[in-house]
Amino acid sequence: MSAGTGPLAGYVVLDLTRALAGPHAGMMLGDLGARVIKVEQPGTGDDTRGWGPPFVGSESTYFLSCNRNKQSIALDLKNGQDRETFEALVARADVLLENFRTGVLDRLGFSTARLRELNPRLVVLSITGFGHDGPEGGRAGYDQIAQGEAGLMSLTGSGPDDPQRVGVPIGDLLAGMYGAFGVVSALLERERTGRGQVVRTSLLAGIVGVHAFQGTRWTVAGEVGRAQGNHHPSIAPYGLFRCKDGHVQIAVGSESLWQRFCAGFGLDPREPGLALNADRVAAGPRLVERIEAVFAAYAAEELLERLSKAGVPAGRVRNLQEVYDWPQTRSQGLLVDVEHESLGPLTLPGPPLRFFDPAGPDGEVETTRTEHAAPPVLNADEEEIRRWLTG
Repeated sequence: MSAGTGPLAGYVVLDLTRALAGPHAGMMLGDLGARVIKVEQPGTGDDTRGWGPPFVGSESTYFLSCNRNKQSIALDLKNGQDRETFEALVARADVLLENFRTGVLDRLGFSTARLRELNPRLVVLSITGFGHDGPEGGRAGYDQIAQGEAGLMSLTGSGPDDPQRVGVPIGDLLAGMYGAFGVVSALLERERTGRGQVVRTSLLAGIVGVHAFQGTRWTVAGEVGRAQGNHHPSIAPYGLFRCKDGHVQIAVGSESLWQRFCAGFGLDPREPGLALNADRVAAGPRLVERIEAVFAAYAAEELLERLSKAGVPAGRVRNLQEVYDWPQTRSQGLLVDVEHESLGPLTLPGPPLRFFDPAGPDGEVETTRTEHAAPPVLNADEEEIRRWLTG
């Protein structure tokens, strides 16, 4: 673990976080080659070690999802000897990740000022539920609550009266992704200034940060977006359509694609009320009925082939088994094989980034890290970390 490869090789990250947002940020940094030392509570460790079912052996699959490429040491930050060890780690680290509620780290004696005293070059990432300040600063945040409070559930579901959460803890994941991005940016600035800084984000910020066109739909146009199922609010036809034996998805994102789509299925692209994208959006139910009447003659496989020949972007809806069995998924490095200390060989979802050297003798050469470490058992690396501190 101490000899990682990748863009962040040589950097040391202390990960004090629990649950998902912070651990996901730490895993992203570990995937990029940083040495990530996960500091856990003695005896119990990260909360997600107990989140299940499902468990495999005694291991939670939830914990396994967000802690690859890390080491583990158990430290009680209220214990004098463990505090000394932690201070030694801070002094040698480049990054510290924390997602305590506002003020908790201060009460433990590790305020921003104290951390800066121990290491002026330290970059600190702090993730909270709704922000560390403001009228509701310090409020506890859990993903589904944040999805509701940040408006995402009002945009997700079959209609305005059917708010639904996203099927993964997307607020946590987005906060972790933004947090990792902020850390890398702060490390880059440190190259110029020699000083660390504090990066703050939240579940609220992560979700608002991806409101995209739904955000400006309100802030600029004064329209409040609402859930409307599996069809796009601004582009048509774009969504999920029934066919003879199931469903397919299509994305007709331009007028030229509309022309090709109509030509491929014997439709009139100039049909009154459907000729322009704005007309088609306004005529949503009628458009869906018109297309599904045509698609009813085709099984999904045949329909997808026909859409491909017409040059219309399309796809099926896969379950997760189908996704992970799909050769395209494996080809993109999205599955990694690791050896777990107690479970043996495991296959995990892999990192989403690949790296290439454009100056290879025969063109691009992939330099993506291919060797990964399994999520650690609790306190697995105490001896190695202590030897490193005293070496």
